[in-house]
Amino acid sequence: MSQKKARKKKKAPASLRRPTRQQAEDAVRTLLLWAGEDIHREGLIDTPKRVARAYEDWFSGYSADPVGFLARTFEEVEGYDEMIVLRDIEFESHCEHHMAPIIGRAHVGYLPNNKVVGISKLARVVEAFARRFQVQEKMTAQIANCICEVLSPKGVGVVIEAAHQCMTTRGVHKTDVTMVTSQMLGTFRKDARTRAEFLRMIDARRN
Repeated sequence: MSQKKARKKKKAPASLRRPTRQQAEDAVRTLLLWAGEDIHREGLIDTPKRVARAYEDWFSGYSADPVGFLARTFEEVEGYDEMIVLRDIEFESHCEHHMAPIIGRAHVGYLPNNKVVGISKLARVVEAFARRFQVQEKMTAQIANCICEVLSPKGVGVVIEAAHQCMTTRGVHKTDVTMVTSQMLGTFRKDARTRAEFLRMIDARRN
């Protein structure tokens, strides 16, 4: 048997294989029991099924292809070469450390280089990365790097503002705290004027 065929037949380690739906529901029951609940009471009988369905929605980003969203571009833009900004893209994500919600909004801008992409696709890229277990810093970089690699623009800027419920509902219990992260690539990093213009545009509504 060739090495190629052998690699194809090699199974992933048991720890990396995706559990069955039943195993996922059983895991929810285990957590409910550990929390001190009676899993047989009326209000909790269908909770494991509901949680499994919710996970399919919350973490649909693992089956999404952010690169594919940017594949279709347009070049007939009458020579438009100014900044394009999509701000206030609302998202819900989950902290990979405590599995608690991260609620926020992303602002995305890029300086096109002969081609542009439909604005809804930028929102889909944000959504694809948000609907995974995340660290905000990593998510910010993933969005910027994806846009940069696929569109090859002159520059990309991404700013994310979010509230982390792993901080507001546990631990230090500090509410009304927002974390802000940014990633600047290309001219957004090298040219202070370009960066300042982007920051003014995403902050325009507040001034």
